[in-house]
Amino acid sequence: MESSVATRPPAPAPQKPAKDPVEGSATWRLSDRIGLVVCWALGLLFCAIAVAIVVYLLAQGIKYLRPSMLVTPATAGFSQAESGGFSDALLGTLIVATMGISIALPAGVGVAVWLVEYGRPTALARIAESTIEAIAGIPSIVLALFGTVIFSSTALGFLSRTSEGVVFGRSFFAASAMLAIVALPLVVASTREGLSAIPQHVREASYAVGKTKIATTRRILLPAARPQVATGAMLGLGRIIGDTAIIVVLLGATQNFAPVGGAFPFNYLRGAGTTLTNFVYEASPTGNLNQPEKAYAAAFVLLLMVLALNAAVDVVHRRARKVGTWSS
Repeated sequence: MESSVATRPPAPAPQKPAKDPVEGSATWRLSDRIGLVVCWALGLLFCAIAVAIVVYLLAQGIKYLRPSMLVTPATAGFSQAESGGFSDALLGTLIVATMGISIALPAGVGVAVWLVEYGRPTALARIAESTIEAIAGIPSIVLALFGTVIFSSTALGFLSRTSEGVVFGRSFFAASAMLAIVALPLVVASTREGLSAIPQHVREASYAVGKTKIATTRRILLPAARPQVATGAMLGLGRIIGDTAIIVVLLGATQNFAPVGGAFPFNYLRGAGTTLTNFVYEASPTGNLNQPEKAYAAAFVLLLMVLALNAAVDVVHRRARKVGTWSS
């Protein structure tokens, strides 16, 4: 008896999933298309304005900048060629940037760690979040006036110039403290973003091997959020070196260092001074010095510093993406 062998039909070839149809702008209503054109036009306009500002300042800065300006302090003179450079302003910018971020960075990281990892008591944490958001929106001139009230008090007279019991409240200490408040929201926001991106199971794994919450934060969470912390620090530096109101009110409108009595470097830090932003403001055609060539040269140096910080932020982001992101 001949047995028949049942054969299975061949399996159907796997079909590729159909792609989701993408709606093109050709099917949009006329009002939507007009809105898209307006958005494109505004975006291109803003890009053109930014490029125009950068190119113009670069061209003018290269035209008027001389290497001697970077190492020569401002002096009195009848012409711009006789009025020296802006070495004091450049050094003053580096001083306030270093002191300001030295205050803002540890304070901002500490606040961010407390808000993300602890948040207790809850009412105080909510008040702290609202306060940080409010600080980010306060004009710097308001902070400058507040700093004047604080640092003009007798209790803080050792941080600034005093004369016959009168505290002037103008010093690198006062300006740096208020500039740190300006940079604080940026550091807090960036650090919170980095800590919040770390999955909860990373913390639980650390607790499972006997690590305390403090040890977990110090040895695992903060190192993992280091790119975001660095980004916040660089953004804060950009805000510090670009501020003018706090510098004019709390550091003085002088074009040179005005040290007070005492040992170095406290005699300079307790005295008045200047930064590049203040120098550009005073040397502009509408300023007291009316030295537009020097203003363009100083603005060129300041622009290079800001562009370098922006490039550093971009590099940090790119390296963070290469390392990878957390997955649950």
